[in-house]
Amino acid sequence: MQKTIALLKENNLLREIDDELDIYLEIPHIAYVETKKKDSKALLFTRPISKKTNKKFDIPVLMNVFCNELALELLLGNIKELENELKSLIKMQVPKTFRDKLSIFSKLFSLKNVIPKRLKQKGACQELVNLGEDIKLSSMPILTTWEQDGGPFITMGQVYTQSLDGKMQNLGMYRLQVYDDKTLGMHWQIHKDSSHFFHEYKKAGKKMPVSVAIGGEPAYIWCGQAPLPLGVFELLLYGFIKKKPARLVKSLTNEIYIPSDNDFVIEGFVDTSKEKIEGPFGDHTGYYTLKEPYPFMEITAITSKKNPVFLATVVAKPPLEDKYMGYATERIFLPLLQLSTPDLIDYHMPENGVFHNLILAKINTLYPAHAFQLMHAFWGVGQMSFVKHAIFVGVDAPKLDDYENLARYILNRLNLDDVFLSKGILDALDHSSDSFAKGGKIGIDCTSEEELSLEVPARLLSDEVLLKKMQELNKNVKNLKQYFTDTINPICIIATKKVQSQKELFKSISSLFCHTRIVICVDKTKNNLDNLYMLVWRVSNNIDGLRDVYKYTNTLCLDASDKNKLDGFTREWPDDVDCSKSVLEDLKGRGILDFSDEFAKKFYL
Repeated sequence: MQKTIALLKENNLLREIDDELDIYLEIPHIAYVETKKKDSKALLFTRPISKKTNKKFDIPVLMNVFCNELALELLLGNIKELENELKSLIKMQVPKTFRDKLSIFSKLFSLKNVIPKRLKQKGACQELVNLGEDIKLSSMPILTTWEQDGGPFITMGQVYTQSLDGKMQNLGMYRLQVYDDKTLGMHWQIHKDSSHFFHEYKKAGKKMPVSVAIGGEPAYIWCGQAPLPLGVFELLLYGFIKKKPARLVKSLTNEIYIPSDNDFVIEGFVDTSKEKIEGPFGDHTGYYTLKEPYPFMEITAITSKKNPVFLATVVAKPPLEDKYMGYATERIFLPLLQLSTPDLIDYHMPENGVFHNLILAKINTLYPAHAFQLMHAFWGVGQMSFVKHAIFVGVDAPKLDDYENLARYILNRLNLDDVFLSKGILDALDHSSDSFAKGGKIGIDCTSEEELSLEVPARLLSDEVLLKKMQELNKNVKNLKQYFTDTINPICIIATKKVQSQKELFKSISSLFCHTRIVICVDKTKNNLDNLYMLVWRVSNNIDGLRDVYKYTNTLCLDASDKNKLDGFTREWPDDVDCSKSVLEDLKGRGILDFSDEFAKKFYL
C-alpha cells in the first residue's frame, strides 16, 4: 500500500485529505463523488475519526485506487499486452522450427512465476498480533457508506478459503458486515466458490477456516473478482499478470495462506450451522440489497503491519471505481471466452448496465440463428450466465463503446421476431425478478448486414403532440421524450405516475403505437428523461424479460417502472442508494467537496 500510494502520488493520481472526517458517511460520500469526476483521483484520508465513538484513528484510509485508465495500467500492467499474451498461450501451435521451439520454451518458462510461493517465516502482515481480548474490529476505520446500511462493512476484503480436503484454494471479493468486535458477516452468494466450499464443511459437520486480508498489492483485488473457473486459484492469475509469484504465509490460527504483504489479516472460522441476518447494503447495482440470512465468521486473530493502510471502496450508482476493474476483466478474459464462442469478435459490458445486466457482443455470423446459439453459450458460461440482457451485432457494426452510432446500427436492424425471451439464473443481487436469483432474460439479434426494409414511422409526431395524445388516453402519462427518431425503430420513453399495472397503461395508449416502435415506461418521480446514461442504468436494472416485455404488431414495450402489488410482485422492492443531502451540504460548506447542482442531477446523487 505504501508503494502504491507513492506510485499514485508520483503520477499525480492521488489527493490527500488531512481534514478530520467521519468513517460514518462522510469519507465514503467524498469518495463516491470523486468516482464520477472526469479527472478522478485516488483519495488518501489521513485523519479518519468516528464521531459516534469519539475515536481518532492513526490508520489512513485509501479509496478509489483504480481511479482511471492510467492507474489501472500502473497497478496491473498493459491491458492490451496481457490480452495478447493470454491469446498467444491459448493458441499455442505445435513447433515446426527450432525458433518456434525456443519461443514456446520461453512462454512456458515464464509460467514458473504463476505458482504462488509458500514461505516458512512470518510475513509483514503479521508484525502486530492481536488475540483473545485484544481482537477488536472497532480498532480499524471500517466505513458505513449509506444511511440504510445494516452497519459498517469491509468493502475491499480479500476472502481466502479452501476446500475441505485442502486441495483447492479460492480468493473472492465479498462485502463483510461488522456485527461486533469479533464477528464478521460472510456475504458469499450461492453461486460463489466459497459457498461451494461452505457446503462441503457443512455436510462434514466441521467449522470452515477463513482469512480476510485487506491491502497489499491492489492486483490482489482485481484477481479476487476475476471470473475464473471453480478450482483455479485466483493468485495464479496474479502471477501471470505481475510476472512474479504471490508470496504467501500461513495464518496464525487456521490453515489458510495469505499474501505476506497485506496490511491487515482477519483470521477465524465459520460455524456452518449458524447464520445471521446480513444487510441491507447499498450495492453496485445502485439499489439496496435486502436483508437475508448468511454465514458469519468468528474471529480468532487480527494481525497487521506496524503502519498499515486501510483500503476501501464505495459502491452504488455508476460510474464507479469498478468501471476500470471491469474494463480489465473484459479485455483480458476475451480470449478465454472465445474458446467456447469462437465466432465472438468482441464484447463489452457498459458500466451503466452494471456489467451483469447488459452485454453488447460483436460476432462473425455464419448461419441463421447463429446469434441465438451464442446467446445460449453466453448464458451457460461461468459468470456470463448472470447476464440479463444481450444484444448481438455483426462484424460491420461500429465499435461497441461508440454508443451513439451503435444504437443507430441496432435500431435500424431490430426486428420483433429477433427479440428472444428466456429464463435462467440471475445474480443474487438482482431485485427485479419475481423469484430470488432466477428470472427472465432478453436476447436481441441485430447481426443482419442489411438494414430492415421497414420505413421510419410515417406519422412521427413531436414530443409535445404525442404527449398530449397519450394524456388524452391515459392521464397517468406525465411526460415523454423520443430518441433516434431518424431510425427505423425510434424510442419513446414515457414517465408515468403508477396507479395501475403498466400492462394496462400500454393497452390504453396502444392506438398511438403507429407513431413509434419502442416504448419504455419509467416512474416520473425518480427519472430524468434527458439523462440517457442513467436511463440505461434504470431500465437494465428494473426489467425482467419474461414479465416486463410486451409485443404489439410493430411495437416493443418495456416496463422499467418500480414493481409492486399492481404487477403481482410480492418481493420487497428496494430503495435507490442516495447520498445523504445533509452530509453533502456540510462537506460542501466545509470546502471539502465542490460540485454543481448539474453534477448532482447528472449522477442522481
